[in-house]
Amino acid sequence: MSIENTTPKLLVFAAPSGAGKTTIVKYLLQKFPQQLAFSVSATTRPIRAGETDGKDYYFIDENIFRTKIANGDFLEHEEVYQGRFYGTLFSEIDRLTKEGKAVLFDIDVVGATNIKKQFGNHALLVFVKPPTKEALIERLTNRSTETEEEIKKRTAKMEFELSFEEQFDKTLINDKLETAFIDAENIVAEFLNSEN
Repeated sequence: MSIENTTPKLLVFAAPSGAGKTTIVKYLLQKFPQQLAFSVSATTRPIRAGETDGKDYYFIDENIFRTKIANGDFLEHEEVYQGRFYGTLFSEIDRLTKEGKAVLFDIDVVGATNIKKQFGNHALLVFVKPPTKEALIERLTNRSTETEEEIKKRTAKMEFELSFEEQFDKTLINDKLETAFIDAENIVAEFLNSEN
């Protein structure tokens, strides 16, 4: 499958877990409601309290996810942890592009670079970075959504994710959230007004 009839504008935010990208993405959606639409990713992970299927993620059984991979239904996908898949469905990008909006992503670093390979200058990759690695570990611990085992896995993966920074178009350091919001807003406004 592929994107129908048009080349969309894609704004891709990625970061190590706990860097604050989801908070920044939610802020941008409120700031640019007429121009941006959120790409809801598909995942095989269990739904968390307070999440809604089709709004936060499309929660898909692992076997169905694997079938969709085989059928070429994904723009990008990644097995982030064993048996834990995340991906972007072509149908989701088609849906949002038909609304005439730029598509905003909140995805992992590998997925982000895969989108860039396919769309070049039509995709802007923004790497959200914590001020320090220690701050990131502290944020993961404080948000209390993962077990200690999951935090250990995410911390181990952090080094790998941080190594992707130079493949991104922009780096956004999230030290003070209010400053990060303003910086993100400026990055998005510039991209939306560009010719790409």
